[in-house]
Amino acid sequence: MLLILFLSACQPNSEKHEVKKNMDRQLIESAEQGNTEQVRQLLQSGANIDATDEQGRTAVMAATYRNHVDTVDALIQAGADINIRDHQLNNVFLYAGAEGMLDILRLAIDADADVTLTNRFGGTALIPASDRGHVEIVQELLTRTDVDVNHINNLNWTALLEAVILGDGSENYQRIVKLLLDHGADPELPDGNGVTPLQHARERGYQEIERIFMEAAN
Repeated sequence: MLLILFLSACQPNSEKHEVKKNMDRQLIESAEQGNTEQVRQLLQSGANIDATDEQGRTAVMAATYRNHVDTVDALIQAGADINIRDHQLNNVFLYAGAEGMLDILRLAIDADADVTLTNRFGGTALIPASDRGHVEIVQELLTRTDVDVNHINNLNWTALLEAVILGDGSENYQRIVKLLLDHGADPELPDGNGVTPLQHARERGYQEIERIFMEAAN
């Protein structure tokens, strides 16, 4: 690393720029590989912690995609901007929530992630977490953040609607529906065709979820 700095100091601006670009690229690659020590060394040598690659990924985002918890933690501690979204409109908080990465989600929450940012479908982290059956993620989001439980995405669906429409009615989805209702989800908010979550549950024969809706209404 000292050699990189020495060479950089002796080179003209164009070459210095190239050295810096290579260092930034190495940082993202090292983060993607989960090489936390190399990440630290590159940062100490002057790599830009928030540099992006051709996919718009920062180092902390590259580490998140591979679920390298320690590397994500090290980058956050070093000051990485976890709110930067890549070309797929993913960032640390959104992707960890959607993919059920609880440890990384907790790191993002602890780092004050912006919970209002949305993914490429116009949804918050709560919506894909609900439709994929990530009970612990949903609970974490509802109890530790002020994410909007009634946010409507580009499909005109809320988290409650997605839990019913894209779920299978199993125990995980029953728990998610109850969690959402307990934290203020509006069961009367319909989809773009005017169909409510309760109506969707009835159409699919999800009797337990229908019962949860009925109990919440009383």
